[in-house]
Amino acid sequence: MFGDLMGMMGKLKETQQKIEETKKRLDHVLIDEQSNDGLLKVTLTANRTVKSIEIDPSLLEDKEQLEDYFILVMNKAIQKATNVNETELAAVAKEGMPNIPGMDMFNR
Repeated sequence: MFGDLMGMMGKLKETQQKIEETKKRLDHVLIDEQSNDGLLKVTLTANRTVKSIEIDPSLLEDKEQLEDYFILVMNKAIQKATNVNETELAAVAKEGMPNIPGMDMFNR
């Protein structure tokens, strides 16, 4: 039993390390999003860090329109980045979970 516990602890530590490596890798996964007409474009990392914003000069003439565009495009980009982030981290975490009898009932 003690050996099993040590094995599980080692597996959990290994999984934690893989999660940290995945988080670092996600800093280099870029998510691009743009408005329907292409006048506003943003790029985020999968860790939800803004890397670039491109604004068509025509949007600079209407502050309210620019704000609306910015909110819509940023929200879509953040949602996409969050989906990629959660999917990647969940896959690593699931792969590293120790096989504990009875815990499979939570994976339904």
